[in-house]
Amino acid sequence: MRGGGTAGLGTGAKGSHGDPQNRPCENGGYVSLSEDGIGKHLYWYMAESESKPAEDPVVLWLNGGPGCSSFDGFVYEHGPFLFNYINGGKGYTLRENPHSWNKIANMMYLDSPAGVGLSYSNRGTSDYFTNDDTTAADAEAMLRKWFADHPQFQGNEFFISGESYAGVYVPNLAKAVVEGNLAGKTPYINLKGYMVGNGCTDLEVDGNALPLFAAGKSLISQRDFVDLNAACSNNIWNSTRGSQCDKDLAGLVEDIADLNIYDILEPCFTGSPQEGASNDHSAPLPTAHMPKVLATHGRRWPALGSTPHPGRVHNWAHLGLTPPCTDVRVAMKWLNDPEVRQAIHAAPISAIGQWSICSDMVLYERTIPSLIPIHKDLTQKHGLRALIYSGDHDAAVPHTGSEAWTSALGFPVTSRWHPWYFSNQVAGYATEYTNLTYATVLGAGHMVPQNKPREALEMFERFLSKKTI
Repeated sequence: MRGGGTAGLGTGAKGSHGDPQNRPCENGGYVSLSEDGIGKHLYWYMAESESKPAEDPVVLWLNGGPGCSSFDGFVYEHGPFLFNYINGGKGYTLRENPHSWNKIANMMYLDSPAGVGLSYSNRGTSDYFTNDDTTAADAEAMLRKWFADHPQFQGNEFFISGESYAGVYVPNLAKAVVEGNLAGKTPYINLKGYMVGNGCTDLEVDGNALPLFAAGKSLISQRDFVDLNAACSNNIWNSTRGSQCDKDLAGLVEDIADLNIYDILEPCFTGSPQEGASNDHSAPLPTAHMPKVLATHGRRWPALGSTPHPGRVHNWAHLGLTPPCTDVRVAMKWLNDPEVRQAIHAAPISAIGQWSICSDMVLYERTIPSLIPIHKDLTQKHGLRALIYSGDHDAAVPHTGSEAWTSALGFPVTSRWHPWYFSNQVAGYATEYTNLTYATVLGAGHMVPQNKPREALEMFERFLSKKTI
C-alpha cells in the first residue's frame, strides 16, 4: 500500500480476523494522498466477496455526517459480522452476518474526509478544513491509487454507495470519477452506477420534507399541518426568525423532539456511549437534543445536515454529542482495541487518537446546494445507473423529500409506482425511470440495512444484477 505514514503499517497490508469458518480475508490500510507521505491518509477496509471476488463488483460505502465514520455501516449495517455486547458491556462477541453485502460484492468502507474515523493527516489541522469539492477530489485521488495498487480489481464493475450526507458525497464523487476518466486519468475506474440511501440532496427540497412526513405519520395533527403550510406559504425551508411560520415550526420540532429521529418506530437509546453503560429506556433523555440543536441551527432540516445557503455544516460531535438515540458502544470498544487496530492495519490510538462515530476535528463547508443537476448529468448524459432508496420511518431525511425530487426530474417512467416484494410480502414501493429507480423500504429508518437487513440485501442484489426492483 502506498505510504501509510504510520509505523507498523506494511505495504499491501492484509488483516484477518481469524474466523473459524475460514472465510475470505478482510483487507485494510491507508492510502496517502501525497507522494512524500506528509499530509492526508485515508483509511479503507475491504470485505472481499464471499461469492466470486475476482468477478463480483467492487462497491464503495460512505457514511455521512458530514464527518462520520463509514465503520457505522460496517459494524451496524451490512458488514460481515454481527456484534453482540456481553457481560454488561465489558466484552463483545462476533458472529457471521447472514445478510452482509459482501455475500455478493467486494465491499470497501472508506473513512472520508481526512480526520474522520481512522483517517488522519500528519500535516496539521489545516487538512481538516474541507468542503464538498475537496472531499470528492480527495476520494477520487484515493480510488485511483487504490486501483493502481490492486490491478486485479480494475476490470470489475465499480459502484459508489452511501447514506445520509453521503447523498452529497456519492453523486459528487461519481462526477469526479467520470470527469477523471474522460480526462484520461489512470487507472481507468470502471464506474457503472451508484446508490444513495436516505440522502441529503437539495437544501430546499430536503428542508421542506418534514411537515408532510410528520403529518403522514400522525406526529402532528392535520390541523397543525394545514396551519403550518398556510403560515409558511408551503415553504418552511427559509422561514424568518420570529414569524408565525417560525413559531409553528417550533411547535412541530417540540412535538417530535423526544422521538428517535433516525427511526420513529424504535426506542431512543438513553445511555452513555462509554463502555458498560446500561440502556434503560425508562430513563429521561440526557438532554433535549432536538429543540436545542434546531434553535441554534435556524430550525433547518435535516438537523445538522443543512444550511440556509451553502456554508458551514456541523455534525453532532461539534456539539459534544453522539447522534441522538444512537448506541455506538460496541463500535467504540472494538475500534479502540489495540489488537483490533493492529489486525486491521490502522494507526494506533497513540498516533491518531480514539475512534469516534463522528469527528469534531473536521470543519466542513457545504458548497453544492443541490445535487439534482449532477444526478441528471450522471444518469442521462453518462448512462450511470442509480438507485435512490428511503426507509419510510426516517424523520432525519424523510422519504417525502426524496420522492419529491426524483419524481420531479421528468425522466421517462419505465415502471410506475408499485409495491415491491420479498418472500411474498410487500417490502416497499418503487418507481422506476430510465437509469434511475426510487424505492422505499417498508418499516425501515435512516439506516435501512440495520432495520431491514434481508430486504436491503435483496434490493442491493437486484440493483447490482440489473433486475427490476
